[in-house]
Amino acid sequence: MRHVMLSDRVFRCGLSTLLVLWALSVAGHGQAAPIAVRFPEGATHGYLTVRDESGSRLADGELIQRMRGHLVEARLIFRFKDGSVHDERVTFTQHRVFMLQTYTLEQRGPSFPSPVSLSLDRRSGAYRVQSLDAEPATILSGRLDLPSDVCNGMVLTLLRNLPPGGEETVHVVAFTPDPKIVPLRLAPGNTSTVRIGDLAKEVTQYILEPKLARLTALFGKLLGKLPAEFHYRVWLLTDDVPAFAGFEGPLYLHGPTWRIEQSMPSF
Repeated sequence: MRHVMLSDRVFRCGLSTLLVLWALSVAGHGQAAPIAVRFPEGATHGYLTVRDESGSRLADGELIQRMRGHLVEARLIFRFKDGSVHDERVTFTQHRVFMLQTYTLEQRGPSFPSPVSLSLDRRSGAYRVQSLDAEPATILSGRLDLPSDVCNGMVLTLLRNLPPGGEETVHVVAFTPDPKIVPLRLAPGNTSTVRIGDLAKEVTQYILEPKLARLTALFGKLLGKLPAEFHYRVWLLTDDVPAFAGFEGPLYLHGPTWRIEQSMPSF
């Protein structure tokens, strides 16, 4: 059971990156509602694999998560076969509810057409976005009034802590490249049965969907640049302690669909 939960935590980070890079702006962010802690996070070390739609291995990933006093610190890094790197870090607290503290992301290399480095601090609201392919470097910085449920880097953890059959709307900061606060709907979908060896387990599919409300004329122009299906699919094993089962989606705007799964050691 331990190694299944490791991937859950790893995917939490990677999926948030998708939302950071691919969400559409909306006006306002409404009521903030941090999600209650049902399954506290702790120290862990896990491994992942990124594959394309044909099943070919593109990258190997590693998560190291540890406790620093009252903070949970996690780092996810994917190293691609072509030399590209996806490096993501998040810190958060879990006193009754999950609350983001800091978030950073760097994507660079041939697998990422628009290499970027960005950071976000919840307490001060400070953000910084740097394009890594511009000469001279393009840097955006400033401050945002962040809701208490902003969850960059924590989406999979929140899914795992929803009550059975529960649905919730939280917020992510989307960099387009200017930062915007986007409501994100976390909704359960169909259930199915999978096999793990001789065990039959129930799996629930979740849809992660940015809420595109009150679009202005400017945002309407951007709609033509978005994919037809504007959401991501995540599958969780729905035992007494929910665990990651699968994820499919792109890692950047207009990117190919990739699958991230557990990586097991070879002996």
